[in-house]
Amino acid sequence: MTLSVMAVAATQLHDLRRKILRSNDPAGNVVDPRDDEPSALHHAVFLNDRLVACASIYPGTSPLHADVVTDELRFVAVEEDMQGQGVGRLLMASLEGASYERGAREMWANGRDTALGFYRAIGWQTIPGSEHLSPYTGIPHTVIWKTLEPPASSMSKLEG
Repeated sequence: MTLSVMAVAATQLHDLRRKILRSNDPAGNVVDPRDDEPSALHHAVFLNDRLVACASIYPGTSPLHADVVTDELRFVAVEEDMQGQGVGRLLMASLEGASYERGAREMWANGRDTALGFYRAIGWQTIPGSEHLSPYTGIPHTVIWKTLEPPASSMSKLEG
């Protein structure tokens, strides 16, 4: 299995965002108004030519540390048959590294409660008392955050 990570246009991610995050609902919102801004960054993981994971980051204000340069993480989606195989870790390492390299020192997100175990395993923390229902899906979320560190390497491929 050879996976590659690359920056892509947000429009390339709409179908996967809709499938995984909006239960394939054609009316489900899969666009952020900031998607086309030059400061937005969209990463995709491909298995050969198949898009299997994606996420986006946007400059934003930290809910904890307003004075820290921060990126907001949104639309993290991994194909169901690829979950638990390191794809999400690869995607997050890529985005966290890119975020750090462009000057951010913290990332935050509204993480789905069903994914909190994954986020905790890769060093994210929850903000106690921040539990809420997503206005887009009605699904329980919690605000999560992570202090960024310099990337360990520039490796963007995982082979196995």
